[in-house]
Amino acid sequence: MKLFLDTAIVDDIARRNDGLITGVTTNPTLIAKSGRVPDEVYEEIFDQGIKDLSIEVRGEYFDELIANALMTNQMYGNNATIKLPCTVDGLQACKYLTSRHIRVNMTLVFSVSQAILCSIAGATYVSPFVGRLNDNGQDGVQLIADIAKVFCHNRSDTQILAASLRDARSAAQCFAAGAHICTLPPKVYDDMFKHVLTDKGLFQFRQDFDRNL
Repeated sequence: MKLFLDTAIVDDIARRNDGLITGVTTNPTLIAKSGRVPDEVYEEIFDQGIKDLSIEVRGEYFDELIANALMTNQMYGNNATIKLPCTVDGLQACKYLTSRHIRVNMTLVFSVSQAILCSIAGATYVSPFVGRLNDNGQDGVQLIADIAKVFCHNRSDTQILAASLRDARSAAQCFAAGAHICTLPPKVYDDMFKHVLTDKGLFQFRQDFDRNL
């Protein structure tokens, strides 16, 4: 199991760079919310010691996706995972890049059939959007379970990276369903540490320590 942070705010990463986070995912929306130049954000994330940063490349068609992906790979090397949309051109670009040993994260995945195509194309990661499916009346965690079953049965090397997670419980459910990685907004990551019974137990222990003095 691995945990990634889903953010483009460098301070959020720095405050949580505690050895438990092994990667970061970004997208154009998160970059826009940061209000910063993308390349500056990426450089500062790498300066935090992150060795796996998913960077979404611009383009809809094969040639543009490949050109931008190769430029990104040249700039940041293998610490950058190229993020591509699950489209015909995106899958073709995935096949091209992975044949050249460049990591690829296929994003905007909403079905088992899409995940199968990503695996056949050699994707390093496939990113089902769990929360967005739930928002549309579907079961995002069940999709994780269904993909995991297919990947296990067919011995796929593609890892399931559960994305669009809104709470800590969803992350736990995704791991239970077979996800290899969950990428979490900073607040959701923080919530994973919390439980009311832990707080009560610590309070009791402090009182008992004081009595023993």
